[in-house]
Amino acid sequence: MKDLQFQSLSNYLPPLPTPHSLLPKRLRIIGVILLASLLLAGCVKYDVAVNIKDENHGAIVQQIGLGEQLTSFSNEQATEWLKSIQRRARDLEGKTKRFSNRAIVVTIPFNNGTELSTKFNQFFNPGGKHTSKRKTSEALDLPNLDSKLNLAQRNFFVVQRNQLSYQLDLRSLAVLSANGNVIVSPGSLLDLQFSLQTPWGAEIVNQAANTITPRIYDDGRKLVWTLIPGQLNRFEVVFWVPSPIGIGTIIIGLLVLGGFYVKYKSFPGQSLVKA
Repeated sequence: MKDLQFQSLSNYLPPLPTPHSLLPKRLRIIGVILLASLLLAGCVKYDVAVNIKDENHGAIVQQIGLGEQLTSFSNEQATEWLKSIQRRARDLEGKTKRFSNRAIVVTIPFNNGTELSTKFNQFFNPGGKHTSKRKTSEALDLPNLDSKLNLAQRNFFVVQRNQLSYQLDLRSLAVLSANGNVIVSPGSLLDLQFSLQTPWGAEIVNQAANTITPRIYDDGRKLVWTLIPGQLNRFEVVFWVPSPIGIGTIIIGLLVLGGFYVKYKSFPGQSLVKA
């Protein structure tokens, strides 16, 4: 009877690991990690564009797409994240357009360089204002990203010189479990691009460590950087834009001089010189 009880109990106990059984177990763990990376590969596609028309007109346009694997894995989390993006855009006088439960386009206008840098940095560094109140133990913890855009400007009446620098720290990017273990590598989580479009093109300056090189389109008027997850990304460019105020002032002055000449057949001060 005792032998029977011992045999029935042994059926519920896991066998003790042996040197030969440890290797397949490790291989299974590696296989699970690789499978998770494949399932979540490119699960977030994020394209950020800064489109500048002139000194006083421009827009930050963001296109966000969530992979089907991610929304299937955690549809509630994905929906909450997209809603938080919509709230941030509204706070900055922006507009959003939802194409599906996995795709959204955000447009935030700006009227000068100060607004560009302020709105850009506020959007990506909200300071916890829009943290979702609904958190569960199953929720994935996405760390905050250190994003900073600076724009120095100098006006030359009819044109304006702009020096834009951007730094995005993606070294902390990873999908974490509830106990803090990394379950997905940064490279498999995010496909992120930053583009800059200017009327006359831009010049890359101050090449240094961690500086990434852009792809160039439209004769240099559009530059596209593919940002690297898991690294510190930075770049700096200089570009010129027309100043409508300065150009308008010159046009108004020419019109006034033309009208004066038509009426008096001379320019202001010319009659005094003749006299």
